[in-house]
Amino acid sequence: MPGNRAYGTKTFKRSKAHFADRITADGRDGWPVEAGRYRLVVSRACPWASRSLVSRRLLGLESALSLAVADPIQDDRSWRFTLDPDDRDPVLGIRYLSEAYERREPGHPGGVSVPAVVDVPSGELVTNDYQRITLDLATEWTALHRDGAPDLYPQPLRDEIDSVMADVYEDVNNGVYRAGFATEQKEYEEACAGVFRRLELLTPRLSRQRYLVGDTITEADIRLFTTLVRFDAVYHGHFKCNRWKLTENPVLWAYVRDLYQTPGFGDTVDFDHIKRHYYRVHSGINPTGIVPLGPDPAGWLTAHHREELGGRPFGDGTPPGPPPADERVPAQEQS
Repeated sequence: MPGNRAYGTKTFKRSKAHFADRITADGRDGWPVEAGRYRLVVSRACPWASRSLVSRRLLGLESALSLAVADPIQDDRSWRFTLDPDDRDPVLGIRYLSEAYERREPGHPGGVSVPAVVDVPSGELVTNDYQRITLDLATEWTALHRDGAPDLYPQPLRDEIDSVMADVYEDVNNGVYRAGFATEQKEYEEACAGVFRRLELLTPRLSRQRYLVGDTITEADIRLFTTLVRFDAVYHGHFKCNRWKLTENPVLWAYVRDLYQTPGFGDTVDFDHIKRHYYRVHSGINPTGIVPLGPDPAGWLTAHHREELGGRPFGDGTPPGPPPADERVPAQEQS
């Protein structure tokens, strides 16, 4: 069975992106924004990659930045394209994402991660900087945004957005992993306590306002959403972040349902991919590889009443249209 028995046997440390080139409007790193030139490689299972899926949808970049979706089950060469015919990405012509990494830097240090942006003409990896990719989609790719695209990183609010995102990253986005991959009781308890401390601090904030910063959706909401949408399905049980379920916090449960029901969020979520990845790949934590049947996804489409707090999801813009047919999550896998 594919998996990684190292998880849960050594202290977890989030690696920085080794390839941190940026794709910018002026091309200052040698990678100019150009429609059709780049391919975004993601796993629908991965919260870090899911940020870029949401951002790309909200900004309407589907036709400008093509999408490759990796199999949620990795093998010893990491992310693979076994969802595609002949187990090969039809645009890049490769079987493993590692091939694009090797074309960029043979024998590179570190692992093979998503999200990753690959230069289609050369087949080389451009960047795997998960912290920067979505910010650049919002600020450097503006010439290719759809009409009515929201401003996900508004200049007047950037300091506050950055502050909120830093706290969420440390305690929530990364905190669930530090708890789940802990090898000692104290290490686990400190990480788990940090997760719930931050969620409890966010609760009164989100009881007063619909979104984390300002009255519209921003990058801060995208980054919190991609962890919260996985919380009860994998982090509560698999990562032992089980002081309470998300469904037991009325404010956060309503907040994440509000986002889930917003075009561009829930239509990128694949609970089947999420659960199969975590429970089957992390074999050091779940050696049987059994994937749980629950939780029941029916509640995701129930009324949340968050509109009573006001707010304008897309600001002066408009919601994105339906996802392209070839990118839709199968109905039986989406709640």
